[in-house]
Amino acid sequence: MLIFIVVLTFGCLALTVMSVYWLLTSTANVVTARLESTDPSLALIENSPLSTMTTRAAEPLNRMVPISAVEAAKLQKQLLHAGYRSPDAAMAFRAIQLLLIVALPSVVATACFILNRPLNSFLIWGVLGAAIGFYLPRFVLRSKIARRQQRISWALADALDLMVIAVEAGLGLNAALNRVGEELKGVHPDMHYELEMVNLEIRVGRSREEALRNLTERTGVDDIRSFVALLIQADRFGSSIGKAVRVFADSLRTKRRQRAEQASAKAALKLLIPLTIFLFPVIVAMILAPAALNLIDLFSK
Repeated sequence: MLIFIVVLTFGCLALTVMSVYWLLTSTANVVTARLESTDPSLALIENSPLSTMTTRAAEPLNRMVPISAVEAAKLQKQLLHAGYRSPDAAMAFRAIQLLLIVALPSVVATACFILNRPLNSFLIWGVLGAAIGFYLPRFVLRSKIARRQQRISWALADALDLMVIAVEAGLGLNAALNRVGEELKGVHPDMHYELEMVNLEIRVGRSREEALRNLTERTGVDDIRSFVALLIQADRFGSSIGKAVRVFADSLRTKRRQRAEQASAKAALKLLIPLTIFLFPVIVAMILAPAALNLIDLFSK
């Protein structure tokens, strides 16, 4: 058991040293750097030192523990919803997950050995550390997806108002999308990037319908899906885009108001649990404490 702990500790230290080395010596791609200096929106692949390090570490780990094509596609889509657009994001995520599965039990086993804990503690805490290492990256990914989708949902109302103004001012749909994306750059960067991606895809030759459907796939937001369906239908049948967007904006505000009312109605029910746990015992104690003290004085005589 001691040899196993020493080997795991040495492996963790070696991986840490290699990670620091790759972090300090890795260089950004020349073409991507030139694209970023010309137009930041053209940098579609994230080549930070951390992502390069995790990609290098992921290759041997993913060869040892491969993932199915269905799971890889599902993971890539989740990472895309979270804002990680690099093709190597899924591989890096798997590398982080596998490293945590190995590193956390090693740290726990070393701590148990230093504290001279019994063998049962080694096994229990080791399994617990492996479980945490497996589920922690997934939990962080889900929280990032939820936060990003919420930011995009909040930005959609402002985007619709600006689009109505742009379309009624005489701009076409492509020009309106480009103008709205520029206006939202400082306020809602997530929505700015998504609209910029739509304009870039249209500029490189993709159809407007395909670019808008890709917007739905990248965000995974239901309101965006409804908005894209509205734009595609209005563009296909030649109806007024300004009127359609204005009606959709009104319905979106009504839906958001209904969601707020629903959340406020749920809040009253959710408050019952902490009130019952924390406030009710205190009230009971304050009411019964004088009587209890009188009974104690009475029986003590």
